[in-house]
Amino acid sequence: MTAPNRPQSPHFTIYRWPLTMVLSILHRVTGVALTAGFLVLAGWLLAVAGGESEYAGFAQLMQSAVGRMLLVAWTFAFFFHLANGIRHLVWDAGFGFEKHQTRISGVLVIVATVVLTLAYWLAL
Repeated sequence: MTAPNRPQSPHFTIYRWPLTMVLSILHRVTGVALTAGFLVLAGWLLAVAGGESEYAGFAQLMQSAVGRMLLVAWTFAFFFHLANGIRHLVWDAGFGFEKHQTRISGVLVIVATVVLTLAYWLAL
């Protein structure tokens, strides 16, 4: 039991999340999402190898509303992971560590992700 007068550890909802922290967490989440996407890609390859009926079933699944949302989400994850990975490469080279530079590069990652995702799906 905790005493009512005892100080409590601050909860993560008390703090304002910096953009760099949010992007770091999202980078990890998109990495996991891309792994799931590779499993779906492997399923697609198995469906192609399985013949016309197997492929038709898989294509129907991916053309459904849920399938299309997943494809858009994986595209977003890919472009975010790519843009944020480039940001990390710049950091690895020793550049962009100032507070205002990390904020600008974070916003650029978000803008690049949205623009590239929209451009990709509009081009299709």
